[in-house]
Amino acid sequence: MNAEQPAPRKQLRATDVKRLNRTWRRNTTGRLGLLVESVTQPFNIGSIFRTAAVFGVERLWLSGNATEPTHPNAQKTALGTDRLVPWQHAGTSVEAAKLAKADGFRIIALELTTDALPLHEAPLEGDICLAVGGEDHGCSPALLAAADAVAYIPQVGRVGSLNVAVATAVALSEIRRREWAG
Repeated sequence: MNAEQPAPRKQLRATDVKRLNRTWRRNTTGRLGLLVESVTQPFNIGSIFRTAAVFGVERLWLSGNATEPTHPNAQKTALGTDRLVPWQHAGTSVEAAKLAKADGFRIIALELTTDALPLHEAPLEGDICLAVGGEDHGCSPALLAAADAVAYIPQVGRVGSLNVAVATAVALSEIRRREWAG
């Protein structure tokens, strides 16, 4: 007896991808913001903007000495997605946090602190503004004080941290996954 072979997998065409994304957008009600403090590497900024566009971040606040997405090297990784995410340089991280809170967001900082919760246990319901800090020093004490909660990404390997752009992608993905699974 010969089992029937499944149809070969084919990559989706651009039209099919748009249709698939539209379905996920309809199932998405939570608002996402992003506060990026003192991320200076242009390629990280470009990657963060591209990730923000993928997960439907509605506003991005830059603070401190964060590189703007108009930098030529940021443009190389953003691939034009910076035009899809409204952004502003908001001065200090405290000023950016005030703007995010005034817009109705709860701020969840992504950092390793004594009171940080594992990302999968963090309070990620509702309108969330994820806050991430610079490559070398993470979130400043002022940003951590302004945050409503702090979360970290559990890691089991021999490396103590992720690249800020990768960590941002992991956290935004978890926020959306939690919403879609709920």
